Amino acid sequence: MLLSIFAAIFVLGLIVGSFLNVCILRLPHDMSVVLPASHCPACKTPLRAFDNIPLLSFIALRGRCRYCDVKISWRYPLVESLNGLAYVFAAVRFGLEPATFVYALLLSTLIVVTLIDLNHQIIPNEITFPGMPLGLIAAATVLPLSWLDSLIGLLCGGGVLFFVVWISPYIFGREGMGMGDVKLLAMLGAFLGWKATLLTLLLGSFFGAVVGGGLMATKLIKHSEPIPFGPFLALGAVLALFFGGSLIEWYSGFFEATDLPLR
Repeated sequence: MLLSIFAAIFVLGLIVGSFLNVCILRLPHDMSVVLPASHCPACKTPLRAFDNIPLLSFIALRGRCRYCDVKISWRYPLVESLNGLAYVFAAVRFGLEPATFVYALLLSTLIVVTLIDLNHQIIPNEITFPGMPLGLIAAATVLPLSWLDSLIGLLCGGGVLFFVVWISPYIFGREGMGMGDVKLLAMLGAFLGWKATLLTLLLGSFFGAVVGGGLMATKLIKHSEPIPFGPFLALGAVLALFFGGSLIEWYSGFFEATDLPLR
């Protein structure tokens, strides 16, 4: 019975993941995610229902368009599978509770943000602006945090990064990140609360520094080339969501064990 439930959740994640691919493709170009109907990006032929089944159609077609034989990007089955697994992990971690559906939506949003930011170095307002009030409403109704914690998280997340954006040109001579990152962390703060939001920023900055430093050390990118920060914030948010309580408890215990002041 339990296996059947998780299988159904995975299939739901695949279906939503198919829609996420549409968002990833169209949002950066200010296109509607509803119309026109799904079609091949190469030959523009509308896809029939049996050619648009998440994951299975890609396998059946051997990764090629039925009509023009152009290769289908591996991004499509990857996003669908990743979203399906994310839904299953959320259900395992948080149970079949109303809050789990909210977290599943957040995880889907982070997948979209990550792919768009990697490809276009933008984070669409169509994602972050609706996400902020949605997070506040969810906190006031189904999430295991108070609306005040959610509001402080929103203000704290957005405020900290806004300060970084403001002061970066004076210190480094150029912007350290964009306003899209500010709005993303503000949105995450509404869903996660202020403690998990600060943890998200800490983890995101750590992974960003490690990856960015590694890319520059191996000369895969130049020092002046910008690195999208959204994917690292997304990674930090996922870790904070699933393991935030344990990480914060470990952090607090570390300072107590070493008799260092925790402020």
